[in-house]
Amino acid sequence: MIDKKWDTRFMQMAELVGTWKSCYKSNRQVGAIIVRDKRVIATGYNGAPAGIKSCMEKGECIRLKNNVPSGTRQEFCYAIHAEQNAIVQAAKLGISVEGATMYVTHQPCSICTKFIINAGIKRIVYKEPYPDEFAMKLIKESGIILEQYK
Repeated sequence: MIDKKWDTRFMQMAELVGTWKSCYKSNRQVGAIIVRDKRVIATGYNGAPAGIKSCMEKGECIRLKNNVPSGTRQEFCYAIHAEQNAIVQAAKLGISVEGATMYVTHQPCSICTKFIINAGIKRIVYKEPYPDEFAMKLIKESGIILEQYK
């Protein structure tokens, strides 16, 4: 049985982590935390790879500069999504996320969903929906528990 007060605590943490974003263009503050046994094992936010200047540091968004429509060409961006950053952080630290829960401020896109599936995360709790039907199909087929936080 999931204790909903822990969901509240962890979602608040994800929201805080999301404020660390370094994306110039987006007003979305996406934060993700990975939890197992009521312990935070990794965090992530939308930001540039380590050692690469962020859009905020550069003072411009490459997507806006090149008129890339929202929701397309996700590879044409300096930022890595919060979910990916959290999974990579755990990997760098040698921490397995197998069987963990990910709390994320926004429902994962299909690319992040593939990372989540392969990482072995078994539950996703998100606050804001994201219109990605393919991500929903992948989640359903994978058997991951997906819950909208209210």
